[in-house]
Amino acid sequence: MANGYQHLSDQERAVILSERSRGSSARAISHLLGRSPSTVTRELARGSDPAAETAYCPTQGAQEYRARRRRCGRPAKLVEGGWLYRYVLDRLCYWQWSPEQIAGRLARMNPEDPEARVSHETIYAAIYAHPKGSLKQELIRALRRQKPQRGQRRRTAARGGSIAPEHLPIAYRPEEIEQRLMPGHWEGDLIKGAYNRSSVGTLVERKTRYVVLSKMHDGTAEAALEGFHRQMRRLPAILRQSLTYDRGSEMACHERLARRLNLSIWFADPHAPWQRGSNENTNGLLRQYLPKGADLSEPSQTQLNDIARLLNQRPRKALDFRTPEEAMTEELQAFSKTVALDS
Repeated sequence: MANGYQHLSDQERAVILSERSRGSSARAISHLLGRSPSTVTRELARGSDPAAETAYCPTQGAQEYRARRRRCGRPAKLVEGGWLYRYVLDRLCYWQWSPEQIAGRLARMNPEDPEARVSHETIYAAIYAHPKGSLKQELIRALRRQKPQRGQRRRTAARGGSIAPEHLPIAYRPEEIEQRLMPGHWEGDLIKGAYNRSSVGTLVERKTRYVVLSKMHDGTAEAALEGFHRQMRRLPAILRQSLTYDRGSEMACHERLARRLNLSIWFADPHAPWQRGSNENTNGLLRQYLPKGADLSEPSQTQLNDIARLLNQRPRKALDFRTPEEAMTEELQAFSKTVALDS
């Protein structure tokens, strides 16, 4: 007898027909085939046809077997036309959420109803198992990496060095910033356009992952000073505590920026992007809207605000699938209550 169970073959069904016509019992047939008696008994029940000349029909048995195999297993959750399918499609294609963000948000919305939730692996499987066509291409384009198949890695060249001021190293940054205990501490950077002739300033609040984008005239220090100052001065003073930046030459005017906004500025170590992990992750997400090689002088500040709003309305795993907008609102409400109690 085989070590692993195998379904009956057409040859075995032929043996069952031959032996049954000779009057052999199910146990005798199972011994001849090296099968369990229950396997033969179930096959005889599937293939029984009182209208036929014989009590067993192998063709009917095979058809019944295939029909039951199609019916077995859990029914698919993501069925076209269902509300869950429409929700996933809408968040994936129009809101640009990732499958993990969609699954996490559904779990947060429906903690007691497993039928109203779906795993991110199920979403990926539905995308890649979808028949070829324009919809499948649209779904794959909606994914962050836009890979035609799962598991493929993309390789990128290592980034070069940068010019940097030699003061205010990140090692001296207070522990409360490192631990993300209080809001108002930001990470900043520039993402560059084609031939480094255009750029957009990116700011990410460390605790809430709230994103602010700033239009820059170019990548110079003066442009960075004016761009970051213009956007950060719109924030409440409580949200302007510190800024952590890399050692790029565009921060040569950091002292003036610190005075204008009354915040402290810290600089990450050379070649250590993980020290500004939230900002680096956000820059990667932004390439979905501001691709490499594009002219970043074209988007207006209003368009950049719209892109930031899309990111701020995405649920984040690091926030227990709240959105940065929700997290920031909660922090401001908590601060308002504290001020009211103190007064």
